[in-house]
Amino acid sequence: MAEDSHDKTEEPTSKRIEDARKKGQIARSRELGTALVLLFSAISIFILGRDIGKAVYNIMGRMFALSRDETYDYTHMFQAWGFALSEVAIPVISFLVITVIAGFYGSIALGGYNWSWESAKPKASKLSPIAGLKRMFGMNGIVELFKALAKFLIVGTITFSVLRFFSDEALHLDLELYPRNVYHALELIGWSFIIICCAMLPIAAFDVPYQSYKHNEQMKMTKQEVKDERKNAEGDPLVKSRIRKLQFQAAAKRMMQAVPEADVVVTNPTHYSIAIKYQDNGDRAPVVVAKGVDELAMHIRKIAEGNDVPMVASPALARAIYYSTELDHEIPEKLFMAVAQVLAYVFQLKKWKAGKGHRPKSLSTNLPIPPELRR
Repeated sequence: MAEDSHDKTEEPTSKRIEDARKKGQIARSRELGTALVLLFSAISIFILGRDIGKAVYNIMGRMFALSRDETYDYTHMFQAWGFALSEVAIPVISFLVITVIAGFYGSIALGGYNWSWESAKPKASKLSPIAGLKRMFGMNGIVELFKALAKFLIVGTITFSVLRFFSDEALHLDLELYPRNVYHALELIGWSFIIICCAMLPIAAFDVPYQSYKHNEQMKMTKQEVKDERKNAEGDPLVKSRIRKLQFQAAAKRMMQAVPEADVVVTNPTHYSIAIKYQDNGDRAPVVVAKGVDELAMHIRKIAEGNDVPMVASPALARAIYYSTELDHEIPEKLFMAVAQVLAYVFQLKKWKAGKGHRPKSLSTNLPIPPELRR
């Protein structure tokens, strides 16, 4: 049976969240962006309103003071334009910069900065009338309707209250001297704009956690999706088992080819076999060229017997080397003395068999193996 949204009970993994970000699927709040743009625009007008008012006053004074010759000479038109631009450039550009920064920050405040071509690609589902109806009458459509009604009621109520509060001052502006009445009007507009824009803050305060919650619910996964993702990340157990088996077979084959070149095979008569090679003219310590337990250990011994490689029984040393040294690695320094005694015994034994020396004494059963390496 197909899994529906009720089966998505698991929190999204970091990989799913990262994949969603690459597709442009992140939490966004339009209400937060709108609120910040409006609020900072209102603050900018309140701060820069006096400068804008002065600029307009100076421009109007200059334009109404044009002489007859200036009005008929088109070269003065460009001078007038330059004067007007120089007057309003700084306050207007400052206002635009603040508004743009507020708009940019408002768009990334929830979810962070993200750019994805995936979200820009056209999708047939966005053009589907059925999908559009589902969005309109689904839970998201209901929430959007609720927000629209809330904005209408809150903004309308606060706007009506602001107009009533400033009505007396606005009606008596004609009694003030010019240009004081202009500055006072701009001040009233600024305060009114700020208060009305603050009406968007409760809407944004509701929308931000809702959008985060909705995005998290959309990102949730079913138990099967979590298992599949873990399997893909770690690899299919069957495939990994097959790879390990092939790697083991390749390593075993390589080891078997190296056993005939070994100088000695240290054994535990029932379980372990360690093939060691030493080059007395080289700089390296003795190296483990093959090792194995049980069936593989028996196979190493058979190859050693068939190639006249000496075998020495030393259970403690065989176990110590097997657990402390990887294949093709040098013997640990703490086992140098024990391995040196074994190699010395083997080399003396070879000389004796070749008729070049005396029969060596039996190898000591108490080789110098540190307690921390004993198994």
